[in-house]
Amino acid sequence: MESLKQMRKIKYPMSTEKSLRLMESENKLIFVVDRKATKKEIIAELERLFKVKVVDINLMLTPGGIKKAYITLSQETPALDVATQLGMM
Repeated sequence: MESLKQMRKIKYPMSTEKSLRLMESENKLIFVVDRKATKKEIIAELERLFKVKVVDINLMLTPGGIKKAYITLSQETPALDVATQLGMM
């Protein structure tokens, strides 16, 4: 049961104009995540699911109660490649 809980830390990727701009300029992806998810849990799930190296993560809680994770990927893994895997591009 614990493995099922861990898989649901990341809900879905954001595909807005801002997220596309950050992908190209800063190699970042934006995901909506579970409100109870910690940075370590999010990093572990991303690295496991997409086989990427996460350099930095910033979390933001919107006034509407949505938690967003701004993920900076290493230069070896372009964010555009991950976005293509997700079907965003």
